[in-house]
Amino acid sequence: MNNIKIISFDADDTLWVNETYFRDAEDDFARLLSDYETENKIHQELFKKEIENLKIYGYGVKGFMLSMVECALEISNYKISPKKMEAILEIGKDMLEKPIELLDGVEEVLQELHGKYKLIVATKGDLLDQERKLAKSGILKYFHHTEVMSEKKKTDYKKLVKRLDINPSEFLMIGNSLKSDVLPLIEIGATAIHVPFHTTWAHEEVKEEQKSDAYKTVSSITDVLKFL
Repeated sequence: MNNIKIISFDADDTLWVNETYFRDAEDDFARLLSDYETENKIHQELFKKEIENLKIYGYGVKGFMLSMVECALEISNYKISPKKMEAILEIGKDMLEKPIELLDGVEEVLQELHGKYKLIVATKGDLLDQERKLAKSGILKYFHHTEVMSEKKKTDYKKLVKRLDINPSEFLMIGNSLKSDVLPLIEIGATAIHVPFHTTWAHEEVKEEQKSDAYKTVSSITDVLKFL
């Protein structure tokens, strides 16, 4: 990794807790609609609705809220009460107001790397929400800038590297998702370090045969310092 000039960090579940809040919200939603369907079926239908809506709403809490509303209308056969609909909106608002819980070792790593490399954030999600989380996190000072991306595929990273005016070999991505933060980088000739989070959204899971030894996997974000 001697050529690395820019290190990019994913945000959600790499720098701070995120997916845990979505899982809790899904459980609250399923309980709220349990008069209409089994909770397991509600989970399945909500996930299907989220994936269906990604191309329209993108990633993030606001898109999730709209998917919950649509799912509730369909599961209840459009009979859901205004009171329950209000409760669904409150689930989403509560998510937007969650405190920022940095993961262990994050600030230690940023302090060590700051000044040695240009550090950026490259994340998916709602722009306003991600900016809010960064502002509340206390770690914005370590980053040169933030990229909130609509997708994190090979073509998106190619555009990012081009804007940064570096070669792919000079770019390192650190993140928790193999699908979004690791495999696309390997495809374009960049470097990636996988830092798994204990909970992964089903949409971000990859098949076993997609995994390879072309990237590093570490158990803690502090372990990335061994390679830099």
